Amino acid sequence: MEPPSDLELVEAVRNGNRQAFTDLMRRYQTRVYWVSRRIVGTHEDADDVAQETFVKAFTSLGDFRGDSSLFTWLYRIAVNLSLNVVRKRQLVNYLRESDIINRFFPSGDDPSANVELKETESMIERAVARLPEKQRAVFVLRYYDELSYEEISEILKTSIGGLKANYFHALRKVQEFLKHETSGGQDHP
Repeated sequence: MEPPSDLELVEAVRNGNRQAFTDLMRRYQTRVYWVSRRIVGTHEDADDVAQETFVKAFTSLGDFRGDSSLFTWLYRIAVNLSLNVVRKRQLVNYLRESDIINRFFPSGDDPSANVELKETESMIERAVARLPEKQRAVFVLRYYDELSYEEISEILKTSIGGLKANYFHALRKVQEFLKHETSGGQDHP
């Protein structure tokens, strides 16, 4: 027997079946947690955001119209709540960079490579921390979660063209920062 679709579970919740909401939560809790974690940076905050996302989803399920997928709707809630946490704490250094580093530099047993990896990780961390909020959010959703621009557009309620521009500018700023840092802080022609 095939598991029920998201819309079937939503309808069951609306009809008073609380177990159906538990099923939805289990279906998406890991993904919601990780999108939150990548934005807020800590397990504790991400766990709080994930819980708050599902509480808000449960209380707002009557407002879910089905214009987008349930997954997109939940992501929109999680991203907005995560950005609120970032704003409240005024984080400068909110994003764990180990995933980025591991994509660019394979880890090894070479101690000098590990030192270089840590230095590069620190530089990337500082670069991403300098990005404006909107660029950070687009960067996280596009790079980490590998969402399409269409999905990000639904989540952030922004045009695809604007998202592409934000992502391009975020990448350019990170590259410029890294280039500046690796040149010893001196600009080269």
